[in-house]
Amino acid sequence: MRPVIIHDKETIERYLRENEALNVYCIGDLDDFFRPFTIWYGLNDDAGRLRALSMLYTGCDIPALMAYRAYENGALTELICGISKFLPANFYSHLCGPSEAALTESFELEPHGRHLKMYLKDASKIPPDDDPVVKNLGAPDLEALVKLYKESYPGNWFDPITLATGQYFGIFEGVELTCVAGVHVFSPAYGAAALGNITTHPRYRKKGLAAKVTAALCRSLMKKVRLIGLNVDSGNAPAIRCYEKLGFVAVGEYGEFMARSKKD
Repeated sequence: MRPVIIHDKETIERYLRENEALNVYCIGDLDDFFRPFTIWYGLNDDAGRLRALSMLYTGCDIPALMAYRAYENGALTELICGISKFLPANFYSHLCGPSEAALTESFELEPHGRHLKMYLKDASKIPPDDDPVVKNLGAPDLEALVKLYKESYPGNWFDPITLATGQYFGIFEGVELTCVAGVHVFSPAYGAAALGNITTHPRYRKKGLAAKVTAALCRSLMKKVRLIGLNVDSGNAPAIRCYEKLGFVAVGEYGEFMARSKKD
């Protein structure tokens, strides 16, 4: 089997929909809002059936490679090995199982922890009423948002263009933004959204603020999409408990790595 670049969105979507809960991010990235920043690599068998899929997202300062599952053992590893020579010299990666080892011949992998993929299975656990302290954020809040991320989440993946989705919610203490929940991916067209960039300023933690903004975000998203997911550090027990109380369940585990070419 030989890796190929796949351009047909229907082929990609059909593969991803076979495990929607695991592939929320990638499904959302098919949206025209994100699609221009994606390169999709696939591995077909002799019958032309797609056996493994990975996606390189180029819309951030550091490209990100996502490769989560395959039909059979070995297919995803074979795909990653096959595309390794086409990948950037430096990129971030989300990898599962043996696909991690597939990059080590050409890249040094710096581990950034094990993570869980979760999706909203029981929406009945989301509080039904809006909390008046939670505000829907927009362009005028960008400065406060950047300040919060700088102080409480310096390693974030916030992209200002996602603020235009209208799917960011926060809590202010006076003029200071103390907590926020937003999205990495939002696609009404594909019915999928991935929560992200959720953080609380250190001075305001352990007050339940993250649960309030996340609940408000989910209420907003549920009006427009049916599939909601997120990624969380597997060692972040407070965050996992928060998401579980809101109806999220874990559906998979993967590792995050910074990859740097050994040729550099």
